[in-house]
Amino acid sequence: MALSVSDKILSLLYDRQVAFWDLGELADAAALRGKRLDAALADLRESGYELEFSPAHGVRLARPVRLNAHLIERRLGTRRVGRHAICFDEVDSTNDVAWDSARRAGSDGLAVLAEFQRSGRGRLGRKWLSPRGANVLTSVLLEDHSGLLAHDALTIAAGLAVAEGVEACCGLACELKWPNDVLLDGAKTAGVLAEARTAARSKRFVIGMGINVNAAPPAGQIDTRATCLADHVGHAVERIEVARSVFCALDKWVELVERRQLEALHSAWLGRCGMLNQRVAVLKGGENYVGRVIDVSPLEGLVLCSDDGRTLHFPAESSTLL
Repeated sequence: MALSVSDKILSLLYDRQVAFWDLGELADAAALRGKRLDAALADLRESGYELEFSPAHGVRLARPVRLNAHLIERRLGTRRVGRHAICFDEVDSTNDVAWDSARRAGSDGLAVLAEFQRSGRGRLGRKWLSPRGANVLTSVLLEDHSGLLAHDALTIAAGLAVAEGVEACCGLACELKWPNDVLLDGAKTAGVLAEARTAARSKRFVIGMGINVNAAPPAGQIDTRATCLADHVGHAVERIEVARSVFCALDKWVELVERRQLEALHSAWLGRCGMLNQRVAVLKGGENYVGRVIDVSPLEGLVLCSDDGRTLHFPAESSTLL
């Protein structure tokens, strides 16, 4: 598919980072003549991109940049996750859009992103709150023709992918809390919601990921302490780079899950988890269970040694920590 003029100009501006483009040099680099550059820049502004003009220096793209499918897809190098992306200004839920897209052929690995969700959701009916244009709100659709993908494995793979993606992009070491929390210094910075549905010929999964990049919900709006990446690095963070980094990490782990090479996933997840040997309470099926965490399994979920000496397994899909 041929690159649009607007995407070509956007790519050149984005790759320049904080430096200005001389307008003449930008026109030459994009092979544009006459008023076509002015028209392309006007198209970008109408699409919501903020441009900074200087009589002495030219033009540059204000940072951070709004989400853009072309900037996410190009040179991503993944096998399936994020090879195709669609970005919206506003949706009810990126998970819902991903499920709607499942009816179309070739949708495996599709990444749906939005600047704002009207009805973003977390696990067990909770709401996911995020201000407009500040964070990464994304869902990835996976087709499971092989029958080898598993809900618990994908849940912990997605949390691990967020942690690894954030570390690769921002240099921040994230911790993991079963089943779906990504933490920085004990405060929640991301969450994962994996959903599964069975179709006629295969099973499908949608992995929703909400990452607090440049803003976190204020205290009082949620029932846990939250933070964002920008607070830890001291400046605004480019959401496109966070999304790309997370997609690359998720792509790697999804492939290993599909091959049932789960030991690496198990080891890497436990290496970021401080829950082992902690005493916790778990809710499942309306009952509370209390005991000591002895493992987190990619296939069996949280493994607990209960106070009465039993070894209990709690799948992420139907259990939650109290």
